[in-house]
Amino acid sequence: MEKHRCGWCVGDDLYEAYHDKEWGTPVKDDKLLFEFLILETFQAGLSWITILRKRENFRKAFDNFDYKKIVNYKQDKIDALLQDAGIIRNKLKVNSAITNAAAYIKIQKEFGSFSAYIWSFVNNKPIKNALTSYKEGPANTPLSDAISKDLKKRGFKFVGSTVVYAFMQATGMVNDHEISCFRYNEV
Repeated sequence: MEKHRCGWCVGDDLYEAYHDKEWGTPVKDDKLLFEFLILETFQAGLSWITILRKRENFRKAFDNFDYKKIVNYKQDKIDALLQDAGIIRNKLKVNSAITNAAAYIKIQKEFGSFSAYIWSFVNNKPIKNALTSYKEGPANTPLSDAISKDLKKRGFKFVGSTVVYAFMQATGMVNDHEISCFRYNEV
């Protein structure tokens, strides 16, 4: 019997695998949270499938999302990234990855971990919505507005409310699986 999935991922093997194994699963690991944050910032204005198809290239190009390395990138590394056809070659987004790595480390020092900081916005428990169709899901919420504002205040770039909400969905801070989706009660 075929599993029912959220409508947004049906018909693409990569999307379905991402949906089935990752999307909406609560992430508390700082390294993985940073990866999702950077990928979401690069996704701004593009489709998520574009980013997923380039994810391995991003991992290679950005030293497996090691923020302690990224924060120290110099101009030669930035130039190399801007020549890398395997990633999104947007100068502002590449530079924001470095800026965001620095801001990320500051949050870790202040809160003990980025996970402790970000999950405090949802009292360490995913918000469980009840969508009958993915089309009902919001692009942003008052909570993503507040998180976006706080991240920007702390020096982050490319973290508008829509990017933040997508990050919340991806990392399981909010469960936006359709109620008929087999993952809805798994996460």
